[in-house]
Amino acid sequence: MDGQQSDQGEKKERDIVLSARDVTVGFGPKIVLDKLNLNIYRGEILGFVGASGTGKSVLMRTILRLLPRRSGTIEILGQNFDKLDENQRNALDMRLGVLFQQGALFSSLTVRENIQVPMREYLDLPKSLMDELAQLKIRLVGLAADAADKYPSELSGGMIKRAALARALALDPELVFLDEPTSGLDPIGAAEFDELIARLRDTLGLTVYMVTHDLDSLFSVCDRIAVLGHKRVMVEGTIDDMLAYDDPWVQAYFKGKRARSIVPQEEKAASRAESTGNSRGK
Repeated sequence: MDGQQSDQGEKKERDIVLSARDVTVGFGPKIVLDKLNLNIYRGEILGFVGASGTGKSVLMRTILRLLPRRSGTIEILGQNFDKLDENQRNALDMRLGVLFQQGALFSSLTVRENIQVPMREYLDLPKSLMDELAQLKIRLVGLAADAADKYPSELSGGMIKRAALARALALDPELVFLDEPTSGLDPIGAAEFDELIARLRDTLGLTVYMVTHDLDSLFSVCDRIAVLGHKRVMVEGTIDDMLAYDDPWVQAYFKGKRARSIVPQEEKAASRAESTGNSRGK
């Protein structure tokens, strides 16, 4: 019985909420993603990384149906969007939240009105209730109550990110997509935002798909990492899996000079000594 319970617990922990199979995306003659495969599991924060121009944001936008794919299947929360009718598609959309790079807030709308955009699109609620819900989301992401009446031009970079996150959470989604959520933030602001994401995941039971290049985010809040390269997911797993993967780009990314919080001190010392020796040899 204990063994059966253990198996059931493991199966529940590995419940797939997003599955991409043989996904191919291209623009004209150029193929950006070629038969890519990826799973995201319930309750995890997945960090999705890759060199600039490899197609990280392309994949996210393809999953969200903002870009067409040439072939392959994508299932979200157990459903294939291609096989759903309009009502079913709207219901599935309501279970997803998106924070685009730079926030993408509407400049002519206040924070409150930005948060209410998904509510107006998918729900029929009285204004008083939408105002109350917007204030709830504002508090949830750590903004002051008076931020509700401010316009994006009046916000700092960190406040814009939090306001955009509040909008992403407007409909209480199960799966949240974050595109470079800490870009443009100072180290303190980035660390605070990472902590916010982890706290929201734990308290709301979210699953998070995070496109990022921030090593600190990968190390501090991501349960798993997937690396995009050669038009496919090259490797996925933990930080230790990344450090052990024998690929020049992956090694340079996770063991490079900026990986000081991840790579053991002795490895960095050895790397510096080797570099110094090579320099003297020249």
